[in-house]
Amino acid sequence: MTSPNTERKRRANGVESRRRILDAAVAIAGERGYEGTSIAAVSAKCGLPASSIYWHFKDKDDLIAAVIERSFETWLAAVELPGEDAGTPLERVTAMAANVARSLVDTPDFLRLGLMLALEQRPSEPRGRTVFLQVRDVARQRIADIARTLLPELAEADVQTLTTYAVAGADGLFVHREIHGEAVDLVAMFELHARMVFEAGARLASPA
Repeated sequence: MTSPNTERKRRANGVESRRRILDAAVAIAGERGYEGTSIAAVSAKCGLPASSIYWHFKDKDDLIAAVIERSFETWLAAVELPGEDAGTPLERVTAMAANVARSLVDTPDFLRLGLMLALEQRPSEPRGRTVFLQVRDVARQRIADIARTLLPELAEADVQTLTTYAVAGADGLFVHREIHGEAVDLVAMFELHARMVFEAGARLASPA
């Protein structure tokens, strides 16, 4: 019979192995993209045998989906509107945008890999692409809820339009930084984008 201490150690080793595999997959996919990522390359990067990787993930697609999910959970925590004591609605949404940008700088895997997969058309839909589209919808709904909270007079159709515009603009700024590197201040760009989106929403909510 396995002792409790042995079982705890086994679980801890399993968690650590999974973390090492995901970290390696992030590094490989960031350099080579989805097509260039392989179980063999991840194995070489993390120092674990392929059999260990297959114990945690059934195939490469399952691994990439897990990378997106882990990064998304970290990123989504930043999509949280500060409380009313944080200032005016504009100040609150600008602060949230800055937090989102910092999260993307620190953990860009969700958006980087997800956009790669979303833009590709394949005969067989990769699970990673499906996961990305699902979790992206969660983020979109959260942003729509924030628009409803800050601009309660906004018509639902305008909420959806504003949300689409906000997400598309954020995508564009992220891609711009991926192309041009750290010279692009993503936090400043997201703060500017948030102000523009909020002001557009305010005009829609209270037309002259």
